[in-house]
Amino acid sequence: MTTSPSPLTHFDAQGQAHMVDVGAKPATHRVAIATGRIEMQPATLALVESGTAKKGDVLGVARIAGIMAAKKTSELIPLCHPLALTRVAVEFELLPSDSAVQCTATVETVGPTGVEMEALTAVQVALLTVYDMCKAADKRMVMTGVRVLEKHGGKSGTFVAAERDNE
Repeated sequence: MTTSPSPLTHFDAQGQAHMVDVGAKPATHRVAIATGRIEMQPATLALVESGTAKKGDVLGVARIAGIMAAKKTSELIPLCHPLALTRVAVEFELLPSDSAVQCTATVETVGPTGVEMEALTAVQVALLTVYDMCKAADKRMVMTGVRVLEKHGGKSGTFVAAERDNE
């Protein structure tokens, strides 16, 4: 196994991109939670909340899109390992005071590598789906604050993001 002196694990000693060898790592329970939000006009948020957007149940479709995206992460991100996910949950919270929808994805597996990328992909695709379904009503929507909130399992243990103000 070629190791890199760099903290960037997707490069070998010669600086070439490669898929990290996780073959010798033990399978452990891994969890990642990611979040992000989409800001929109108040009238657009009202359409989302009422379920009367032209394309139908925005959050229901976005939830399925996020779940599907988590399962396909290794097909989208070149150096991600394909993983057998044991759980993907995508949840939404309407934030009327900010005229926004917050999305949180929780992804789990038992394996030799983490699921942060799957959680981030689920959030981003869910938010993109909200945008797609509402763009006829509001082209000024903005996706922001996509980040990992927590990660558990593996050699590096637990990570919990510090609280920070929304961007």
